[in-house]
Amino acid sequence: MGSHRGRGWRRTAAAVCAVLLAGAGCTGEPEPPPQPPDRDQPSAVAILEAFSARMLDDGAPAVLISVTDNGETWNHAAGVRNMETGGSAQVSDAVRIGGITESFVAVSVMKLVEEGRLNLDGQVSDYLPEFGTVLRPPGPVTVRQLLTHESGIPDFSVPLLASGPWEENMNQPLSLEQQLALAATLPWDGRLSRIFDYSRSNYTALALIVERLRGQEISEVLAADTATPLGLESTRLGGMPPETAVHGYVTLEGQRVDVTRPAWLTELPAAGALSTVEEVNRFYAALLQGRLLAPDAVTAMKGGYSQYYGFALRRWNNTCNNRFYYGLPGDVDGYGTIAMTSEDGSRQLAMAVAYPPAPPTLDLNPLISEMQDVAQEALNSLC
Repeated sequence: MGSHRGRGWRRTAAAVCAVLLAGAGCTGEPEPPPQPPDRDQPSAVAILEAFSARMLDDGAPAVLISVTDNGETWNHAAGVRNMETGGSAQVSDAVRIGGITESFVAVSVMKLVEEGRLNLDGQVSDYLPEFGTVLRPPGPVTVRQLLTHESGIPDFSVPLLASGPWEENMNQPLSLEQQLALAATLPWDGRLSRIFDYSRSNYTALALIVERLRGQEISEVLAADTATPLGLESTRLGGMPPETAVHGYVTLEGQRVDVTRPAWLTELPAAGALSTVEEVNRFYAALLQGRLLAPDAVTAMKGGYSQYYGFALRRWNNTCNNRFYYGLPGDVDGYGTIAMTSEDGSRQLAMAVAYPPAPPTLDLNPLISEMQDVAQEALNSLC
């Protein structure tokens, strides 16, 4: 295991130690009350390196972390790119970012809203006429409900992965239309409408709306709206991972299976994108600093004060200034990713773990919850 330190590493480490010894509060509004020094509190670096070491001890192929704090950066890469061929993992290596893909899609949706071409409270069937005839929802469904996972639409991955051998289904490419057709094979539960109930089909429908209004494939729209303007060279939806990508694995009947290139993820707006931890941080900083959307659109994405999940953004407590971090966790076969960014974009953490190989499941990997706890503790230790 090793840490790959950026140019600002020594300054960052010194700043962390100085702040911890002085017990100073971080800048931000509202200003938190003075706190006595906690000399037993571990530094962010110690927290993250200890977690990384434990993941590798538990069989994780690789752990990648990038932390920014007011212009200073600390990067960490441990493990190997490929369990068959080796090669040291690098912080610049691409990984599957799972559900973080949804934040990119939500930005493209909100750009259409800003242009007046899409109404958040308009009915989905106004933009996708087949939505009502094919999926037959029990009542009206709005664009806003798709964004917040409150539509109650069935998750297409349930019938997909139950229809045959997992490895065969994993390598079956699916268009957006095919994804919704699979969702239509399941009944809606009307009781779930207007209550958060995660379904990958929500972002499939949103991606189809974007494609219809833009006249381009969703991968091209995401590139034009975010990746190209921000110079995110490794971030994309669609296509195969580069040779330098970190490989992810599951186990089937006791045998390790590489899941780096599953065809069913190629056009999956809910979980299919590739990126790096550094580029994920750059994306969320640009979003929260208003460099991708107007301030009112960013506010809408954050959700109401009583909501922990907005438009593909969820939040965690920022104890440095009694405010919030925003971002998303990403959980997909073989990989877990977590991204948290302060409201002003000045403090960030993105972490990706190639999970210890285990049998695939539609349930969340329990490690993703632990990753969120570790990331939040590390960020809050920086103030």
